[in-house]
Amino acid sequence: MAAKAEKKEGVWETVKTIFWALVIAGVFRTLFFQPFWIPSGSMKDTLLIGDFLFVNKMAYGYSQHSCPFSMCGFIEDRWLERAPERGDVIVFRHPVTNQDFIKRLIGLPGDTVQMRGGVLHLNGAPVQIDPLDPFVEVKAAQGPHRLTPRCANDPVPPGGDCVKARAFETLPNGEGHHILNIGTGPTDDTPVYTVPADNYFFMGDNRDNSSDSRVPRSIGGVGFVPAEALIGRADRVIFSSAGRSMFFFWTWRLDRFFEEIV
Repeated sequence: MAAKAEKKEGVWETVKTIFWALVIAGVFRTLFFQPFWIPSGSMKDTLLIGDFLFVNKMAYGYSQHSCPFSMCGFIEDRWLERAPERGDVIVFRHPVTNQDFIKRLIGLPGDTVQMRGGVLHLNGAPVQIDPLDPFVEVKAAQGPHRLTPRCANDPVPPGGDCVKARAFETLPNGEGHHILNIGTGPTDDTPVYTVPADNYFFMGDNRDNSSDSRVPRSIGGVGFVPAEALIGRADRVIFSSAGRSMFFFWTWRLDRFFEEIV
C-alpha cells in the first residue's frame, strides 16, 4: 500500500510540476515575447512566408499597461530601455485596424523620408545601395493563404523561376539589409514625408509588394506609426515552413531554423 501511495504521490507531483511549468511559460510568453507567423511576402527576402518567430517585447523597455502584475513596476524601473533604431525589424499594431504588422523601421521622429526613382532618401540624402545577385523563387502558391509571388520577369508559368532584383541597402547609422525590386510602381516616387514626434516610418524590404508608411491609411497603408503601437523587435526566425501547414514536415526550411534577422 505504501508503495502504491508513494507512486501515486510521485505522479501527482509530476502533473503539478508540468502544470506550473506551462503556466510560467505562458506568463513569460505573454509578458516578454509574442509569437508571430509571417503571412505575406512584404519582407522578402529577409522574412519568407511561413517563417515563425518570437517578438521581443522587452526590446525597447517594458510597457506598463500590458503588465497586470505588481512585479512589473520593479522590472520597468530596472530595465535598460533602448530606443528603436533605424533598421530594426519591428512588429506593431496597425493604427486603424489594430492588426499586427511587421516591417523595417526606416524613419525616426523628425526625419524626412522620400522615395525617388526607387531609391530611399533620408533627410535629403540618398542611402547607399549595392547590387546583389537576383532573388529567385518558384512561381507557386505559398503559405496557408496560397499567395503567388510577383516577379520582375513576369509572365512566368507555374513552377518557373520568379526573379526579383536584389540589393544591399545601407542606412545612415551603418545598418544594412537586403531589399527587393520588382519593377516601377507608385511607391517608387513619393512626396517628402516628415515623421512627427513620437511616430515612426516603416517600409517592407520587398519594396514593390508592401503596403507600409508610404501608403495612406485611407487606401490600406499604415501611414505614420505612433510609438505606443510598437509591440517589439523581431530578432531571430525560430521555425520555417514553405507549405500550407506547419505540420507538413516535408516543406520545412531547415536552413532557416534559428536564423538571425538582419
